[in-house]
Amino acid sequence: MINQDEIKDDDFIIILRRCGLCCILFILFITCGCALSLKKLTIKDLNMQFTEGTIVSAKTGGPVSFDELIADLKDSRMIYIGEIHTLKSHHDIQLKIIKELYGKNPNLTIGMEMFDRTYQPLLDKWSEGSLDRKTFIGKSHWYANWKYDYELYSDILEFLRENRIRLIGLNVPFHIPAKIATGGIESLSDDEKKQLPENINISDTAHREYVENIFRLHRIKGRDDFENFYMAQCVWDDIMAETANNNLKDGVMAVIAGNGHVLRYGIPKRAFAGKSLPYRIIFLAPAGTVAGINNVDYIWVTPSEERSAAR
Repeated sequence: MINQDEIKDDDFIIILRRCGLCCILFILFITCGCALSLKKLTIKDLNMQFTEGTIVSAKTGGPVSFDELIADLKDSRMIYIGEIHTLKSHHDIQLKIIKELYGKNPNLTIGMEMFDRTYQPLLDKWSEGSLDRKTFIGKSHWYANWKYDYELYSDILEFLRENRIRLIGLNVPFHIPAKIATGGIESLSDDEKKQLPENINISDTAHREYVENIFRLHRIKGRDDFENFYMAQCVWDDIMAETANNNLKDGVMAVIAGNGHVLRYGIPKRAFAGKSLPYRIIFLAPAGTVAGINNVDYIWVTPSEERSAAR
């Protein structure tokens, strides 16, 4: 059984892995020791437990149907859908939501954390249907940049190509946050500094506490400057918010990113500061873990990590 004090955070796995850390899967979730068939998600803010497949509304504190969830998204311009990167069930849910959004609004754009902005011409070709899968994986340098199994995302990406849905790369080039985390912004070259967001918000107290909790529990020699680490995380969130705003145009955008980035003080609050457009946050959390609902609009209880891995 996992120690109750252990914190795991998938949302930071990219930056931490690139800085030499690779031990956390997702924030403030703890594994439960009960039998798989009995596992439930505990929502600490509500002091309640919910079974796999339940969609919990932060507004009501209770379950809603999928149709009710989709109906509530109708006035949103930005829809943030979180994930634990390695769980296929999370990507299946993302695709289900994307299909419903597209059916109601063909003017849909998908923004993804998994690509950086310099690949946009290539992503445009994918959305136009002019690239085959092998070429796309190679020229996007998928396994050099994102590194997770492409198959986890293949159904989503194929749906976008088949329906000519525009795909936007939201991220900064992946080596930049790692450089900032280890050496500060001053360690970047002039060309790298051109990739930074126009505004970097490092003043959000709740966000700082969130990141500092991760930093304190997972420190390694040579990576001990929290201010640099925090600046890297803010650059990461702010660039994705800025890129999403710049590419929204008149339609609706669904943003796919790690759970830590879709918490309200991550991308959503930063994007809202730029355009003040209505949004909703859908957080995906496995049964057998603990989650908070205060900084999201919905929590969708997904299969436990063990069940997901076995599928």
